[in-house]
Amino acid sequence: MQIEYRGAEDQIDRLPALAAELISRRVNVIFATDRPASPLAAKMATATIPIVFLTGADPVKLGLVASFSRPGGNVTGIVFLTNALGAKRLGLLHGLLPKAGSIGLIVNPNNLNAEPETKDVQAAADALGLRLIVVKAGTESDFGPAFASLVQQHVDAFLVTGDAFLGRHTGSIATLAQRHAIPAIYDRREYTTDGGLLSYGTNLNDALRQGGIYTGRILKGASPADLPVLQSTTFELVINLKTAKALGLTSQGLRP
Repeated sequence: MQIEYRGAEDQIDRLPALAAELISRRVNVIFATDRPASPLAAKMATATIPIVFLTGADPVKLGLVASFSRPGGNVTGIVFLTNALGAKRLGLLHGLLPKAGSIGLIVNPNNLNAEPETKDVQAAADALGLRLIVVKAGTESDFGPAFASLVQQHVDAFLVTGDAFLGRHTGSIATLAQRHAIPAIYDRREYTTDGGLLSYGTNLNDALRQGGIYTGRILKGASPADLPVLQSTTFELVINLKTAKALGLTSQGLRP
């Protein structure tokens, strides 16, 4: 039996109880996705039931596995490199807007990866001679003040860190970016579908497919300890040409 283990951002304190509930149901596999706290809660709840995770964090640093090649224990999974691509996204944004001198970064302070990704982006900004303005948004009510701060500090563009909570509000964030006419790059294509300018990141459908394959292998008898942690190798760059035109960027050679 497979149960997908996901929780809303405001239910993070309930994760241990949700994990205990899965254990009480005697499930065969726990498929833990959406944020690093989910597989961590599952691992703390059981050392015997196999766990397959899907995360953008470093599973070794989180303590989920001993190593990528030899996970050990009852946990393995897929790393989709969302947060590790922050510096790359900044580089893409800089290439699109070479005259931009001030860049905003929206982070969710509740995300375990917020600090390391911010440090990576800051280092990349320093190398490019850019001023980085960091604003925090951990709840929906933070979106308005975050954008007000970006506007007040006259950012030329911004990027959004990879985050499950922010990713559930792609429409709100993309709409605010359009309202203030600020070019932005995001971590997933849903932002561009909702009117965002540009996204670059792992193809999450492919990552989920890989997670499903691992879950199936475990259900057929494979041990998580023998299944190396996989890193996604399929990435996608998505451009919303309608938004690019509205921002006056098509003349700069922005093409898919």
